[in-house]
Amino acid sequence: MALFALVAPMAKTILLALIHLSRAPARLLPAVQLMGKLAMADIFLIAVYITLAKGLTLGRVETAWGLWLFTGCVLASLAISIETGRRLPR
Repeated sequence: MALFALVAPMAKTILLALIHLSRAPARLLPAVQLMGKLAMADIFLIAVYITLAKGLTLGRVETAWGLWLFTGCVLASLAISIETGRRLPR
């Protein structure tokens, strides 16, 4: 879980930053896409845990301001990835 929640998103962000700063070649974009897919694995696991907890009535699950912050970060990462794909030649 730590690999998907911490390492994959940080590696994706670092690779994107290096590509934008011309410190890394654009041919690393497929690796960035792979990191993005691995980063989504933790979201799937959390969704499964929440569904199980609510379905088995083991407790109460509430969302707070962290959900909005996380949503903003995901959308910003998605926008940067799309813009990177548009700006850099294949």
